[in-house]
Amino acid sequence: MASRLPPLNPLRAFEAAARRGSISAAARELSVTHGAVSHQIRSLEETLKTALFERGGKRLKLTPQGALLLPAVTQAFDGIAAATALMNRPSTSGSLRISCVPALLSLWLVPRLGSFVDRYPEISLTLTSSNDSSLIYSPDIDIAILYGAGGWKDCWTRLWSNFDLFPVVSPTLLNTRPLRSVRDLHDHVLLHGDDGREWRSWLAAADQLDMPKAREHFMGDARLSTEAARHGQGVALGDSITASSLIAAGELVIPFDLAVPAPDAFYVAARNDVRAAPIAKVFIDWIFDMIETERAAQPRPASRPSGRGLPSTRKRNTNTAGQLLEES
Repeated sequence: MASRLPPLNPLRAFEAAARRGSISAAARELSVTHGAVSHQIRSLEETLKTALFERGGKRLKLTPQGALLLPAVTQAFDGIAAATALMNRPSTSGSLRISCVPALLSLWLVPRLGSFVDRYPEISLTLTSSNDSSLIYSPDIDIAILYGAGGWKDCWTRLWSNFDLFPVVSPTLLNTRPLRSVRDLHDHVLLHGDDGREWRSWLAAADQLDMPKAREHFMGDARLSTEAARHGQGVALGDSITASSLIAAGELVIPFDLAVPAPDAFYVAARNDVRAAPIAKVFIDWIFDMIETERAAQPRPASRPSGRGLPSTRKRNTNTAGQLLEES
């Protein structure tokens, strides 16, 4: 079967000349001389024992035999080009193992994974809930999304987002036990997602470090403290990323008009060899695209760097809570 096919180079010259309508244009496309294209076409005509172009006009015109051949040749070259592109395309299939800060994983990443899965259906994800930076170097993890100060050694690291912290409370609890001023926090349970540093930072900004000590629970991470606040068990510090969906849905409200920058930030990290893999790159690109898109959709909030005097209690439209998202 292969011996019955015309030579490849003459077919390329014929297809380019027919498509371009000019020997000179075909020569420029193929980076050869005008004479070389003419020679290849004559060679093909001799092989097929038929004329493929009518001679004499300013623009090449196909003979009936040339018109019959051209679609098959064009289709064949298009198929070869498509197959070559597929061969050269980086692989975006396989398994990808991701560790992520618990609150960010359950409250932000998981609800948005559908868009990634739709775009890359051949990638299988394994998700681990952790903020352990040593997982960057674990062979069981490909990408780590961490809350911290950054600066981990011997790996690729990029700041994903800074964010603000502010009190959040369930509307049910707020209706039964109002928060008219920061001093009213004394009558509530403070829910900690850390060792207490974040609440101390917020109370310092509100000039309320001397407030009588409130009851408090230490929940281990922000996911648990946020969930506890959602269930009316106290007042937590939410952030402008992980709590945004719950606030927009009306499950949490913001009782005070004061937010403070979180002491650390979210980072994406990976070993250098993993970062170079196409399957890792598409996920990293996706997660940065998602936060940039959401940031662009939110108006920039009014900045309030310090809490001189008490922050006022006021009713807030819970659908605008995402406005607290700061640029990184």
